[in-house]
Amino acid sequence: MKYFARAVKYFIGICILFTLIIIGLMLIGAVSKDINVLFRAGWKSVGMIALMFLGVSAVYPKFGYAKRLASIPGEDAELRPKVKEFFAERGYRLENETPEAMTFRSGSTWHRIVTMGEDRITVTPEFGGYGVEGLNRDIVRIKSGLEYRLRPNGD
Repeated sequence: MKYFARAVKYFIGICILFTLIIIGLMLIGAVSKDINVLFRAGWKSVGMIALMFLGVSAVYPKFGYAKRLASIPGEDAELRPKVKEFFAERGYRLENETPEAMTFRSGSTWHRIVTMGEDRITVTPEFGGYGVEGLNRDIVRIKSGLEYRLRPNGD
């Protein structure tokens, strides 16, 4: 169900972005305001473009979200406060904490709008470190930051 909700959000987001771009181009006079001149097949083209956006938005959540292991040696009890501090320094706030996982959300309203509310990062203790799950572009940055910040001294 989460996958479907993400796909719908991306479809709506892509359509809004495309519409804003077309309206902007119309306002500055770069393209015609007549839909039959703007697109070769007129309104039929709009349907074809929407189908293309539907295809992209149906596939994007598969590649846009990931779970990766941040290799951090140590015990969860001693590392957990450091993980919370790391996220706080990067503008995330703790949303939920259980012994099995910590969930963080972005403190930036702009970041939440741009990611359409999909800014949640879930950190779970695993053998050899922490599993970090969320938007792929955020996960790469956070995983490497956690590994660098929480590495043992002397490495």
